[in-house]
Amino acid sequence: MREITLDTETTGLSSENGDKLVEIGCLELVNHVPTGNKYHCYINPQRSMPSAAEAVHGLTEKFLAEKPVFCEIASDFLKFIADSPLVIHNASFDMGFINKELEDIGLTPIPHTRAIDTVLLARRKFPGAPASLDALCRRFGINNEHRTLHGALLDAELLAEVYLELKGGRQPDLVLREVNSKNIEEIDRRNSVVRSARPHSPSLEELNAHRKFINSIDDPIWSK
Repeated sequence: MREITLDTETTGLSSENGDKLVEIGCLELVNHVPTGNKYHCYINPQRSMPSAAEAVHGLTEKFLAEKPVFCEIASDFLKFIADSPLVIHNASFDMGFINKELEDIGLTPIPHTRAIDTVLLARRKFPGAPASLDALCRRFGINNEHRTLHGALLDAELLAEVYLELKGGRQPDLVLREVNSKNIEEIDRRNSVVRSARPHSPSLEELNAHRKFINSIDDPIWSK
């Protein structure tokens, strides 16, 4: 089963009010395990970068000015995600930006039904608890100390670990217990001593003792 964890960075909070994508990061999962196959790109938004947004992700107008515009990366991006489910933290935000960019260049938007929203998964699993990516990393003991700024690819990698925990976790101890159990069984077989079968037929002495005991019983029920 192929899935894609996905994250974006933008110039602001509203695609409808002119904010644009500036970064996309994707990580491929197969059966919930990262394969190492990634997609990452920076995007020239062709507009100014608000200081508030720059403080979040650290991407400047000067840095982005030399990057491709969305229409130049759209084909590679769509080829990478193909028709796989998209695992996204707060999916409506990222999907809104991606689909607005696709619509602006005349391409078909991605159906929202393809998105698996890890915010919703976290809120169902831990009602009332914080559901931010940082909060979930702390809950699951995932090291995110290197995350001083938001970055799409880094966040997609952290999201892959969080998603795995939300789906039940790796549980490596189950495999370890199975291996240890097999090893113990093998050792027991090697150390066991083979003995010949013990005879079960009664001896003549035992038969006589049994007969004497039966005869000593007064008025036995089996004689009636």
